[in-house]
Amino acid sequence: MSSWQATCDLPSFAPLTQDIEADVCIVGAGIVGLTAALRLVRAGRRVVVLDSQQPGRGNTGRTTAHLASALDDRFSELARVHGLDAARMAWESHATAIDLIAAIANDEAIDCEFARRDGYLWLAPEHDSDILRRELETVHAFGWRDVEALDEAPVFGGPCLRFPGQAQFHPLKYLAGLCAALVRSGVAIFGNTRVEGVAGGEEVVVTTAQGHRVRSGAAIVATCSPICDLFAIHSKQASYTTYAIGLEIAAGIVPPGLYWDTADPYHYIRLQPGADGRDILIVGGEDHKTGQADDGERRFDALEAWTRARVPAVQQRRYQWSGQVFETLDGLAHIGPDPGGAANVYIATGDSGMGMTHGTIAAMMLSARICGEASEWQQLYAPGRHPLRAAGEFLRENANVAAQYADWLRPGEVSSVAEVAPGAGAILRSGLSRIAVYREDTGELHACNAACPHLLGSVAWNHLEKTWDCPCHGSRFDRRGEVIAGPAHTGLRVVDPRTLR
Repeated sequence: MSSWQATCDLPSFAPLTQDIEADVCIVGAGIVGLTAALRLVRAGRRVVVLDSQQPGRGNTGRTTAHLASALDDRFSELARVHGLDAARMAWESHATAIDLIAAIANDEAIDCEFARRDGYLWLAPEHDSDILRRELETVHAFGWRDVEALDEAPVFGGPCLRFPGQAQFHPLKYLAGLCAALVRSGVAIFGNTRVEGVAGGEEVVVTTAQGHRVRSGAAIVATCSPICDLFAIHSKQASYTTYAIGLEIAAGIVPPGLYWDTADPYHYIRLQPGADGRDILIVGGEDHKTGQADDGERRFDALEAWTRARVPAVQQRRYQWSGQVFETLDGLAHIGPDPGGAANVYIATGDSGMGMTHGTIAAMMLSARICGEASEWQQLYAPGRHPLRAAGEFLRENANVAAQYADWLRPGEVSSVAEVAPGAGAILRSGLSRIAVYREDTGELHACNAACPHLLGSVAWNHLEKTWDCPCHGSRFDRRGEVIAGPAHTGLRVVDPRTLR
């Protein structure tokens, strides 16, 4: 089963085949890259967009498409870490992002099913109602006065907070509309063009895997996890895999809205209008650190069981998929100049489960900065920030990363390639090396060194997606070892399977 978004056809673009020049080069054709490109071309800049796949094939195409100005990590926590004014600015920036999506959809006549919805945060059974009280007091204190407490959340029951002015849309229909607008405006978009280097300076040089170069005055690295940095960002955010299912339900049973609870990991739910009197109830959750579990089917089943216990009227499961989220120490994205110091190179990462709004905020901020305009949110989202009151989370996450390197001391999962079943992958110990071995259904073997090129974590097999995932910083590789998601920007080192026992 695939995601509900997969029914939308997106345009495809040819790869870059020569050196070119532009005012701005954007690496990544998700919501950040395409929105920034539109704002920059409207400001008169010559823009080039490069993507290792095609627009929308990354995490933008795997979102459940909540458009929320109510933070998943909650405003009371943000106010504790950064203060009440920061909480206000976070609310205002996400609300502005929703407004911009609505405006672009209207201006460019994009039929992306944008609709305003109320959002409901309800109390998980194991939690005390003080959680909701503190959140309500915080949002009222910084000025969001029309948030209200309710005794019963619609459908899911129990005390909740209602957040007005939230929204939902179809992300791939939106991206398809952005692509059409960009092509009309003369923006050059290149697909199947992997970037392997971004060199900052007065002239930024972006180099592709094929050896072609884009020379520009500025570059935006919008690759979900930045490929231009080794340590500065990746020690301050963690990659999680999240799961989602789509269940049929008769229209009218669940009121339209965005729903999420206070559990950890939390559940997030919304309704997707369907046809023939049936809607799709989209339910997500069951998160875990990327590369640190391989039980996707169990997590899909857990989501379905959790939903059926609360909404018995749901019918068959129509869709299921997984995606990645990058959690920061304080729940806010990292948006701004490359913290590694590369001049005129800008990054956008750390979606913290709110990729559609954080991505739109990034597009607004970075396009404005390249055009010489300041943003009042600049310090709030600065990639170089070190929130001292989140030091405990920093230590926990980095201790988890350090523990993953113990994999190099462990034996392999199989003792010979003969034990690797068709359609499966496993780690084989070969001397001091760990080898990632995959066997095609035809019996053909592929083998790679299991060391992730980013910082040498040992990859683990993800049988649900048929990928090799790094448990340290979330890089992902296809079954043959080709990189499909950073921070790594090159694939696993290929090993001749004939040399293996």
